[in-house]
Amino acid sequence: MFPRSFQIGPVHIAPATVLAPMAGVTDTVFRRFIRNLGGCGLIMTEFTSSHGVSASIRAKKPTRTIERYLAFEPEEHPITAQLFGADPGVMAEAARVCEGLGFDVVDINFGCPVNKVVKCNGGSGVLRDLPLVDRLLSSVRAAIQIPLTMKFRAGWSDAELVAVKMAQLAERNGLQAVALHPRTREQGYAGKADWSRIAEVKAAVKIPVIGNGDILTPEDALRMVDETGCDAVMIGRAASSNPWIFRQIAEYLETGSYREASHENRFEMMRTYYEMLIDQGENDTTGKMKQFATYFTHGVRGGASLRRDIYHAHEAGQILDIVNGFFAEDIAPQLVTV
Repeated sequence: MFPRSFQIGPVHIAPATVLAPMAGVTDTVFRRFIRNLGGCGLIMTEFTSSHGVSASIRAKKPTRTIERYLAFEPEEHPITAQLFGADPGVMAEAARVCEGLGFDVVDINFGCPVNKVVKCNGGSGVLRDLPLVDRLLSSVRAAIQIPLTMKFRAGWSDAELVAVKMAQLAERNGLQAVALHPRTREQGYAGKADWSRIAEVKAAVKIPVIGNGDILTPEDALRMVDETGCDAVMIGRAASSNPWIFRQIAEYLETGSYREASHENRFEMMRTYYEMLIDQGENDTTGKMKQFATYFTHGVRGGASLRRDIYHAHEAGQILDIVNGFFAEDIAPQLVTV
């Protein structure tokens, strides 16, 4: 049976669904956008350099790292700050900063497969050095009072699987939950996520286990829980193109069915998110709008044409006009006024 809620230490998470941290995606605007749609129990920041956070301490003022990656609004609670790095002292210092900023949970990233992160022994690069993982977990756990979790991959390769050992290290060091993406670093995002590895981790530890990987529909979420016994599900890439997926899971649990997004829903999604971006007033608003056009036009009738027009635009207001004009032919006039 799909869990209605779960606990990360004293933090109650309901529903038992988590928005995965995604670089360049899960900033404060997208997180609030997901929160407003409903159905998501826990949201997480983009993964953030522990060295960048530590530098803000030395500078004695908020740096771009904190202002961009660790800014959040009260309505985002419960929220987790995710850090990456390979220096136990620096990671501990960064975790204390996150605690001071008011985050509910700190999470350590042992999953990112990107070369520039791995080359610095961050993300999934640390999976080849379990003694270092142990030191990182021990140092951060001793530095903060709020719950500590970690997200990790199954191993560096199929020949170097460490998922169970990683989870047991987490439990021994007092972490309150773990999240497993069961692909290896070598797989990247290719191939199939082997959910049996999530089941193995669940059987090996008593702390909550969050399953991640290849959840594209509400049916997938329920099937993952049935097959693995995990305590919650984490969804990343699917939420970029279908941000309703958390609400759909809740509807599916409640009624046995769920609503597919309509053409009108897709218009409201794009308009709402773009207006939130404009209100935020960041320097890269136009670039972010173009980036999300790739995600949000998935499933839109004539989406390729809409994407092309957005990519050629130069101003945020122009992009919003393009979206309004594109959908105006199919949607009642009162819905397209800004």
